[in-house]
Amino acid sequence: MNHSGILDDLAARGLISDTSDRESLGARLAEGPIQLYCGFDPTADSLHVGNLVPLATLRRFQLFGHKPIVLAGGATGMIGDPSGRSSERNLLDDDALARNLELVTPQLRRFLDFDGESAARLFDNRAWTVHQSMLDFMRDVGKHVTINTMIGKESVKNRLASSDGISYTEFSYMLLQAHDFLWLYENEGCEMQIGGSDQWGNISLGIDLIRRRTASHAHGLTVPLLTRSDGTKYGKTAGGDQIWLGDHRMSPYRFYQSWIQAPDEDIEKLLLRLTFLDLGEIASVVADHGADPGQRLGQRTLARELSNLVHGEAATAAAEQASAILFGQPVDDITAEALDTIAGEVPSAVIDRDSLGQGMDLVDLLVTVELATSKGDARRAIEQNSISVNGKRHDGDVTIGTATLLHDRHLLLRRGRKRYVVVAAE
Repeated sequence: MNHSGILDDLAARGLISDTSDRESLGARLAEGPIQLYCGFDPTADSLHVGNLVPLATLRRFQLFGHKPIVLAGGATGMIGDPSGRSSERNLLDDDALARNLELVTPQLRRFLDFDGESAARLFDNRAWTVHQSMLDFMRDVGKHVTINTMIGKESVKNRLASSDGISYTEFSYMLLQAHDFLWLYENEGCEMQIGGSDQWGNISLGIDLIRRRTASHAHGLTVPLLTRSDGTKYGKTAGGDQIWLGDHRMSPYRFYQSWIQAPDEDIEKLLLRLTFLDLGEIASVVADHGADPGQRLGQRTLARELSNLVHGEAATAAAEQASAILFGQPVDDITAEALDTIAGEVPSAVIDRDSLGQGMDLVDLLVTVELATSKGDARRAIEQNSISVNGKRHDGDVTIGTATLLHDRHLLLRRGRKRYVVVAAE
């Protein structure tokens, strides 16, 4: 395997922002597999879209035969990284951090293979931090880092120039991260750290600490932050919602939809940096998309690839079918999973199965599930041909029974183009 080929792949995808020494790193990778790590602080109970690029980059290294370490920052998460922030984070207590770690850890595991020759490993930096005394830390780490160096880091300079300044707590964060790199280097043979471009100051400090403490050479690489074509961070949907990776914070359907809404001008960059399609396939998708943007092939490919990665193929298939149906495609052959997905995204109602078994007039049903305000309103909607049941429009007297149920449980009612109600018979 061409272990050093990872650098060419990253460069072709626009995924190299900074490296400690490109030539030296290339030579080391050519020698054989390297252990590398990336840290993720559990400051929330879910990872978000900003974590996608470094997570995907760890996976890319693994696919080239290298051995990734995922570091869950149970200790650093208690402090808060000032990088990329204009104000102090709220400090989390032990219970909140424990809860966040419990939910974030499975998300981290989803991206990597933890078996085989290049098996990934997961660490929590609390293991080597919580029992270390402050005096030992100051002697082992603080003595090797000058204040001049720390003040010179971009994240610190930006905060010092702000009206809020920076607390000693956040100022010390970079020492903790540097110590993590040193500990992993000395105890696990980890020679490299990667992260977003806003982490370069912290990573380079760790490299310098390893050099001072061990007289050895470690490596660092950062990837660009995920930004839109206008330069703003790619962190939220058009509606202002954060794009979360945990399905308890954002459903697979809404995650899928957030990428369907990606602007045309960002498609190539997003496919290159976030998906594992090969470069030739991406070029083909981009060309076909450019020939007919209205088909949204680029967005659909992006949404499918990322949803498969984050939520799995079954959830992606349900989200794709639910999306197609909610945007007007036929209901024929809808799966139970897609129905459940739709039920989680639109208003829902429950009706008595026995009453439905006796037959229910569509007018009464529309009023019962509040898709019409009155029987008169329901009749007018039916006469105007704006009511559909399971995708079929009705413009006259209709009786709905249990035979109409999809998968013997649901009805999908629609009024007009966008008003849906999923009815469950129980």
